[in-house]
Amino acid sequence: MTASCPFCSLPRDRVLHERETAFAIRDGFPVSPGHTLVIPRRHVASFFEVTDAERADLMSLLAAARDDLDREFRPAGYNIGINDGAAAGQTVPHLHIHLIPRYVGDRDDPRGGVRWVLPDKAAYWNED
Repeated sequence: MTASCPFCSLPRDRVLHERETAFAIRDGFPVSPGHTLVIPRRHVASFFEVTDAERADLMSLLAAARDDLDREFRPAGYNIGINDGAAAGQTVPHLHIHLIPRYVGDRDDPRGGVRWVLPDKAAYWNED
């Protein structure tokens, strides 16, 4: 636990689901309705540093959060993402998995999905 970490000091009323080693919350700065974060309790920066038990709880929570979002928001799809390391855009050094509901029409052409983190490489179907 790190006092300055926003995920280590969350109020209990933010927690939607929890397991022994992890919990899920709605993102405080959502990119779409229902945007959810799945977070290990232990202050760990990288997905590659979690234990098997933590990984199992994270995946279980990801499924539980998806079930909730399907019922409440009925999205047409999902993006699941992890920014692992500063070069990948990680700004909070506590692992968190983004579960981002996607809706028909939220982007004119959603092809490429997470590939758009590098826009010059995203539209590979246009390559000659």
